[in-house]
Amino acid sequence: MKQVIDEAEEWVKKKLAHDRTGHDWQHISRVRANALFLSEKEGGNENIIELAALLHDVVDDKLVEDVEAAYKEVECWLAGKCISKQDIAHIIQILRTMSFKGGNRPRMTTLEGQIVQDADRLDAIGAIGIARTFMYAGSKGTALYDENMTVKNHMSEEEYRNGKSTAIAHFYEKLLQLKELMNTTTAKEMASERHTYMENFLAQFKREWNYCYENDYN
Repeated sequence: MKQVIDEAEEWVKKKLAHDRTGHDWQHISRVRANALFLSEKEGGNENIIELAALLHDVVDDKLVEDVEAAYKEVECWLAGKCISKQDIAHIIQILRTMSFKGGNRPRMTTLEGQIVQDADRLDAIGAIGIARTFMYAGSKGTALYDENMTVKNHMSEEEYRNGKSTAIAHFYEKLLQLKELMNTTTAKEMASERHTYMENFLAQFKREWNYCYENDYN
C-alpha cells in the first residue's frame, strides 16, 4: 500500500501544481497530516483515510470543470492500483460527501469519512484558514469587505457557489460554523482554539477598518 500512497502523492502534486486558490499541494499535505493525527486518536482504516485525504481536491468543483469526469478518473486510477471495489466505493463516497457547499451536505456515515472531513475543515480555520480565505478571494477577484452586505447564514448550494460575497463575509457564511460541525472529539478540541483565533482576528479587523483605536495611544 505504501507504493500506492506514494504514487497518489505524486499524481496529486501534478494535478494541483498550478493552483493559486489555497487548494495546492501544501493544503493537501496538511490535510493528510491532520487526518493521520486524528486517526491515531480516533481509529479508522488508515489507508482509506490517507488516500481520501490525498485525493479530496482533485474532484472539487471549485477546481475542475467536469466533476463527474474527475470522479471517473479517480475511480479508474484507484482500480489501476488494484484497490478493491469496496474500498474504491468507500473513498468515492467520502469525496462526494465532504464538501461544505453552504451546509447542504449529508453527514458522513463512516469514521474514515468523518476524520477526513474534519481534517479538511481544520485547515479551513485558524491562522491557516485566514490566510487561505484571502488567497482564494484574491484569486477570484472577490472584495475584501463590505460592511453594508447582509451575511447569509443559510444558503442553497447555488447561492453558496455563485452568490455575491466578500472575504470577510465568508467567515460568517462558513468558517465560524465549522467548529460545531466537527465530527470527532479530537477535532472538536482542535477546532476550539482555531475558532477563537478567528474571532479575535475579526474583532481586530473591524477595529482597524472602523478606525477604532483613538483611545489606544493616549
